[in-house]
Amino acid sequence: MGIYLNGTTAYTLYKSETVKPYFIDKTSMLEQLFPLVNEGNNYICITRPRRFGKTVTANMIAAFFSKAKNAEDIFDKCKISANPICTKYQNQYSVIHISFNDLPKRCTSYEKYIDRIENRLIKDLRLEYPDVEISEDEAVWDVLNEIYAYDINARFIFVFDEWDFIFHQDFITEQDKKDYLLFLRNLLKDRPYVLLAYITGILPIAKCSSGSELNMFMEYTMISEEKFSDAFGFTDSETDELYRRYGKNTKHKNVSREGLRIWYNGYHTFRGESVYNPRSVVFALTNNNLASYWTSSGPYDEIYYYIEHNIDDVRDDLALMISGEAVPAKIQEYAATSMKLTTRDEIFSAMVVYGFLNFENGKVSIPNKELMDKFAAMLRKEPSLGYVYRLAHESERMLYATLHGDTKTMNEILEYVHNTEIPLLSYNYETELSAIVNLIYLAARDLYQVEREEKAGIGYVDFIFYPYDKTADCLILELKVDHTPEEAIKQIIEKKYAMKFQGKIGQKPLYTGRILAVGISYDKKNKVHACKVQELKKVSKFC
Repeated sequence: MGIYLNGTTAYTLYKSETVKPYFIDKTSMLEQLFPLVNEGNNYICITRPRRFGKTVTANMIAAFFSKAKNAEDIFDKCKISANPICTKYQNQYSVIHISFNDLPKRCTSYEKYIDRIENRLIKDLRLEYPDVEISEDEAVWDVLNEIYAYDINARFIFVFDEWDFIFHQDFITEQDKKDYLLFLRNLLKDRPYVLLAYITGILPIAKCSSGSELNMFMEYTMISEEKFSDAFGFTDSETDELYRRYGKNTKHKNVSREGLRIWYNGYHTFRGESVYNPRSVVFALTNNNLASYWTSSGPYDEIYYYIEHNIDDVRDDLALMISGEAVPAKIQEYAATSMKLTTRDEIFSAMVVYGFLNFENGKVSIPNKELMDKFAAMLRKEPSLGYVYRLAHESERMLYATLHGDTKTMNEILEYVHNTEIPLLSYNYETELSAIVNLIYLAARDLYQVEREEKAGIGYVDFIFYPYDKTADCLILELKVDHTPEEAIKQIIEKKYAMKFQGKIGQKPLYTGRILAVGISYDKKNKVHACKVQELKKVSKFC
């Protein structure tokens, strides 16, 4: 047994996953690999954003196929065991499993990084094939060719996790990237010893080079291919199952099923199915707390890194997305491989690949509250964002004024907004007014779950603010262009929007604070705003 060749690391790590309380069985994916292994000389690359289970899946594949250790104790309990030909493939192959995010001590150069990988693999091959003569200065692909010439049955399954790791390291130059791609090409392309090469990471592998070094790979991304779409992230039904387990495991539940949707859903597969961030769902249920578990591991993980290259081009789109709108974009996933992002579409393409944005039906959007909070934090600390930054900083004052019925201050803030250089303020549609309202109430998201265009009473309310503290004040916002704020309040009352704060029949109201109806209007002719705040009767009596 070696470090890379027929090692037991994958077995150990995957087994530890299967005994965790919120493990989801994704072993059915293996069935799609059986024919590829049977044919031989197949190459697949599966790319997903961070935290979507790529490493767990790579460990599963290596543990299943590798002959290093019998894994019946794992897979006999999993879905794949129901497949009648499972035993034909389980633990029958030599597997070369490499996690490319494993750096040598004090690594400062590509040479040191890649030499360690090559030397370790050659050492493993020598131990496994002691009768094959291997010279000290041979390349690893030459060694593998010699082994295959010695034994025609010496064919391997390659499982490479985080293949793109070095693209994010400061010590890697553009020439290093080319050398790395050439290393992978020499190791894998058109080699008789390759049964299957399974590579996973964030960046699309076949687009990293303008040449043909890695054109043998078939790519499967979340937004362009249906195949393997169920193997990464949690579906709605899987999240339902985890929530049922959570209910059994937890005496005092702080997490609701709806909370999981709001915080961690929002991604979509190629065929439009909802996908949850698996890492965040598991952490939320384990910790019994809805929070942001999206951690940053370097400068490439920061949202601002992407937009700083062309703030002027994306500022207005950010304002719309933070207001809950989706904006059109032409997504080119290969743009993420470039660190010189200049155009709007390149920036959004990179943010989709890294999971900061969702892409569906030709539009990009911020997928969920977890990411929305990251965007909101960025707005509050980046003055270079101009009016968006200034609006974010006015939001605390706007919320305070609204809760205290201070319509004079509310009007002043809206007029301040109007007198800035905001292009959105043509106000030809209520959508544009909605975008501005979202920004000037940005601070409310720390205290409220803010929903737009939600069904309430006998209609759809523009904005409804559900306080996380059930004793705090509730807000209902209705927007009007060329109508009065009084008309907005009247609509709130007549359409019984306040019913959203009432509990089920026979139960006490869920929210015990005041219910405030807020009307905000804009007169296009006179170019002025008007506001009105009115306290409504308690829901149980009001409705």
